[in-house]
Amino acid sequence: MTENGLLQITLYFVALLLLAKPLGVYMAAVYENRPVFLKRILAPLEAGLYRLSGVKPEQEMRWSEYAGALLWFNLFGGLAVFAMQMLQAYLPLNPQQMANVTVDSAFNTAVSFATNTNWQGYGGETTMSYLTQMLGLSVQNFVSAATGMAVLVAVIRGFQRTHAECIGNFWADLTRGTLYILLPLSFVLALVLAGQGVVQTFKPYQTVPLVEQVGTATENATQTLALGPAASQIAIKQLGTNGGGFFNANSAHPFENPTPLANFLEMLAILMIPAALCHTFGTMVGDPRQGWAILSAMTLVFASLLFVTAGNEQVGNPALAALGVEQSVGIGQSGGNMEGKETRFGIVNSALWATATTAASNGSVNSMHDSYTPLGGLVPMWLIQLGEVIFGGVGSGLYGMLVFVLIAVFVAGLMIGRTPEYLGKKIEAFEIKMAAIVILIPAFFILGGTALAVMLEVGKTAVANPGAHGFSEILYAFSSAAGNNGSAFAGLSVNSPFYNIALAVTMLVGRYGIIIPVLAIAGSLAAKKTVPTTVGTLPTHTPLFVMLLIGTVVLVGALTFVPALALGPVVEHLSLAAQHLEQ
Repeated sequence: MTENGLLQITLYFVALLLLAKPLGVYMAAVYENRPVFLKRILAPLEAGLYRLSGVKPEQEMRWSEYAGALLWFNLFGGLAVFAMQMLQAYLPLNPQQMANVTVDSAFNTAVSFATNTNWQGYGGETTMSYLTQMLGLSVQNFVSAATGMAVLVAVIRGFQRTHAECIGNFWADLTRGTLYILLPLSFVLALVLAGQGVVQTFKPYQTVPLVEQVGTATENATQTLALGPAASQIAIKQLGTNGGGFFNANSAHPFENPTPLANFLEMLAILMIPAALCHTFGTMVGDPRQGWAILSAMTLVFASLLFVTAGNEQVGNPALAALGVEQSVGIGQSGGNMEGKETRFGIVNSALWATATTAASNGSVNSMHDSYTPLGGLVPMWLIQLGEVIFGGVGSGLYGMLVFVLIAVFVAGLMIGRTPEYLGKKIEAFEIKMAAIVILIPAFFILGGTALAVMLEVGKTAVANPGAHGFSEILYAFSSAAGNNGSAFAGLSVNSPFYNIALAVTMLVGRYGIIIPVLAIAGSLAAKKTVPTTVGTLPTHTPLFVMLLIGTVVLVGALTFVPALALGPVVEHLSLAAQHLEQ
């Protein structure tokens, strides 16, 4: 890797970690309903929303009531997006006269955006009207992100409270997360991105003459440029770890991501809130060291896997090397595997984005993961399979990591022969059973869905690449759906009834099959008493615990998915290496 590449990676990490504390402190104040500077402006709007909806923010809920409110709200949002797609031909703000979306695709998309997955089996600029993009998809980008943050705050209250029946008010948490955190940040980022050249307009698509004509035929003299209100959607797609692109090429499209500065800011936005929420957690439980310990574990895993991806992409493709193609860094070229990557970003920024977007449950791309080297593509897939807990989605990543924290202290308790504790709460059978459900459900649907797809003809016919890489495409698709990530190995044609329905079901279970047991853990913890710290209590803010936590996450991921990965990217890597040796 070049010095310039190392400098870009260092700059990214420095900016990310510098923003974590101030933003984390601010979000803690928002959720604890303490005064923040935006309250002076937005408090009347918040109060008006409560009056309009009949919500009493001071009236708290048991975990089951909290879960019920969350499920009903998300169901309503999903149905609204579904209806909008089925009727978009008759609705306004449709200058290109987009037709109604097919039933199975509309169902998949509605589930995808309601669950914060943003998996897209369609081309945005050829399928969705401006109204559907704005009122349907962008709104879900906000509320699905705010839902994940609300669940995290409910879990934090479980650690804060003693002998309590309630864990907060879902409607208040949802409103405050949207109004005071996601909307202001998105507004600022959207303005900056529009200044960088991201399109934001209601004009219809524009037909323009080509700078260089292709041939002599008149039909090759012009091209149609897709436009639309993109900047506002791109901002929340990044900040809310949503990832759904306004255009089919996602953030590889110059109208979504036109400049190196826009690229850096969009990458930073992916991990900014998940990183800051670690400090929010530490602040709210009264021990910032706990938040820094979790953030350290996330950062170490992320940085290690980033260098695996970047290193393999910079080395290049052995099959091309065997043909005599020069892939080393030189004055006239960046070297390495540039297939599927934008030349204006290069290998390091592409690898950094690919690792960040799959470490978080973002799923946006500025390069095509399907074109990565086998081991370079293995890392994004495995990061999803780890449970989207290395930063992860806004809220969902940290509450997923807290499940691994409970397992880590449980294992440590078994080793020293005492009841495990975390933040003064005893971790007992109920919490571990719920934690086991959280870990096993995604794994079952990833491996089960992949097995079903490779057995059925309808699943296999969608694969463009035979052999190990085709298997990887299917495994990646179900991993992405269960992890609520949304990125893909693009050689798989998924806009079919089988994949639309199978992946939608996987997305639903991957989201709500996790949220419900996590809220049950929160309710159980809130009802417990706080036990005093003794000399036998395991410190959970030390480097030793950070290593224990990393080991727990990595071992669970390795034991669960390494056999499947061996059939896909590992076999493909060995095949390429064998071909290179033969030649």
